Amino acid sequence: MLITTLVLAMMVQSPAATVDRTRAAFTKCLRDDLKRALEAKVEEAEYVMTLKANCTAERDAFRKAVIALGRAAGDSEKVATDDADWQVEDYHENFTEKFKDYKATNTLPGD
Repeated sequence: MLITTLVLAMMVQSPAATVDRTRAAFTKCLRDDLKRALEAKVEEAEYVMTLKANCTAERDAFRKAVIALGRAAGDSEKVATDDADWQVEDYHENFTEKFKDYKATNTLPGD
């Protein structure tokens, strides 16, 4: 019985592992979207307008994982949610800056 419980516990991903996995998926989607926008010669204003509408499934999974990790660490729902929202916004700002840099130099990100 104890062995079964331990095996089942190991099969469930830890909140930190889930954050890592969902963060990787979110950033990959944002990177792919950035590259597509640059290849299509999208203007900055259009990129900024559509950035938050793209990668919604990956963003939502990442946000939920960050909230779960915060809650598991003892944060209140508000603190965990605020942290998750801040992290998502930080990624959006980061990719907006990357878009501006690549657009200014007429280059594409590496794979």
